[in-house]
Amino acid sequence: MALRWATLRKNLTFQVLTAIGLGILLGAFFPRAGAAMKPVGETFINLIKMVIVPIIFLTVVLGIGSIGNLKKVGRVGGKALLYFEIITTIALVIGIVVANLVKPGAGVNTAAVATATVGKGAAAPYADQAAEMDWVAFFTHIVPANVFEAFAKGDILQVLFFSVLFGLALTKLGAYGEPILRSFERFSKVLFALLGMVMRLAPLGAFGGMAFTVGRYGVATLLPLAQLMAVVYTTMFVFIFVVLNGVARLFGFSLWRYLGFIREEILIVLGTSSSESVLPRMIDKMERFGCSRSVSSLVIPTGYSFNLDGTTIYLAIATIFLAQAFGIDLSLGQQLTIIGILMVTSKGAAAVTGGGFIVLASTLAATKVIPVEGLALLLGVDRFMSEARAITNLIGNGVATVVVAKSEGEFDEAKYRRALAGENEPTETVDELMSEKLNG
Repeated sequence: MALRWATLRKNLTFQVLTAIGLGILLGAFFPRAGAAMKPVGETFINLIKMVIVPIIFLTVVLGIGSIGNLKKVGRVGGKALLYFEIITTIALVIGIVVANLVKPGAGVNTAAVATATVGKGAAAPYADQAAEMDWVAFFTHIVPANVFEAFAKGDILQVLFFSVLFGLALTKLGAYGEPILRSFERFSKVLFALLGMVMRLAPLGAFGGMAFTVGRYGVATLLPLAQLMAVVYTTMFVFIFVVLNGVARLFGFSLWRYLGFIREEILIVLGTSSSESVLPRMIDKMERFGCSRSVSSLVIPTGYSFNLDGTTIYLAIATIFLAQAFGIDLSLGQQLTIIGILMVTSKGAAAVTGGGFIVLASTLAATKVIPVEGLALLLGVDRFMSEARAITNLIGNGVATVVVAKSEGEFDEAKYRRALAGENEPTETVDELMSEKLNG
């Protein structure tokens, strides 16, 4: 019994679950103390961000270097982008349809809810930032004017763009570039060892994030917009277990087994409300699940900007919700226009400062039908829905990686079977995962 308890205490899943539970209790019974835990969660996220950029750079470069074929790199990237566009469009349509059928915004007292939850004028900063956004400039911004600045600011899209070009250049050098690749391989192992040290603090980060959310906003904040939350969560549940499950069946793997394999990552995202907190681990996890390293290192980072299924569903439902709340009857043409705008703006949700809220504000500003000030309605409950968005994004990117890997013949069925049997997955501690990575 004592041995079992000692093993359980070292299990990351158990640690994070316990931390989330304690965070909820602290925020519910001692709101001020819970709200004061914000720096704890933010510090953990910052520690992860500290290693995200160099890990993305090295894994993408090493992934392209291991392919060694420029045509294949283009083919993998093209398949990934095509899949992302198809799936996010399906997510958008589902969100729009559900919002029209359920009508979560009908009968909402807009003035009372906005004042009760966050106060007047709270949405103004987001509206101001959205007004300054230029989506043509956003796409041209993908090309960094200064690559060192891109690394310093942690601009994932710019780093990804430079990494792909750098990897392609190394591939063209052939044998001359191999020493650089070997050095990058060693450097990558050092960073994964560093990540192992950081991940030991994952329970603390989950505790701080959950305590702050519950303590700052409180359960009472949820009541006026409970129907909206229920619609968002239910739609994402349906998307995962109907759409993504259908994709998994089509490509011959088990969604349930996959979810079990990444359960630790799901729990960390639940506690921190950020899918970035597990980005490096997901690259490694998908390789253990059977996807080739080259595919994982390309698809996962790209998906964090172009395959935001959860964010897309939320943006679609939130837009229709606000129209209903303000008594605005959107025509079919207006809704199709919204879908078209969201297909573009949702791609930038992870890269824009302020995230989905600014993207939503820019969409409302572009339609010029729904008041941008209506964002105040969502501020109070947005944090409680961010977990669902982040988890759906996480799951969707992993599924995309398997799909691309299988379509390229880059999926190792033997690894997959070992993963299902638990042989590829560390069940004791994070340190064991990273030490195995370090020892190759």
